[in-house]
Amino acid sequence: QVQLVESGGGLVQAGGSLRLSCVVSGRTVSRVAMGWFRQFPGKEREFVAVIRRSGSITYADSVKGRFTISRDNAKNTVDLQMNSLMPEDTAVYFCGLDEMSGTSRVRMDYDYWGQGTQVTVSS
Repeated sequence: QVQLVESGGGLVQAGGSLRLSCVVSGRTVSRVAMGWFRQFPGKEREFVAVIRRSGSITYADSVKGRFTISRDNAKNTVDLQMNSLMPEDTAVYFCGLDEMSGTSRVRMDYDYWGQGTQVTVSS
């Protein structure tokens, strides 16, 4: 059974930082692609960042230079460090697992999802 559990969301002022964590069970993070997506109210889930099986990383242009994705193979977790947060980053953040580890930039690439964690950035 595959489970993804996110944590680390919360309320922060603009310019602040948060670190999201995704604990994975049932799969090994170094053998799959792990991505972070976010969803604004009434909108489709959108790509934020991915770390692939190879270790290659891609970011959405909107977060490049501010967010950092990383994985800890020993803990089997994937984190998203978010710095210089802006009110427009307010969303529910989801981690996802793509077993094929391809481009891994769209929602349909992913096989499993966590329940999501709310991030709210106040101005």
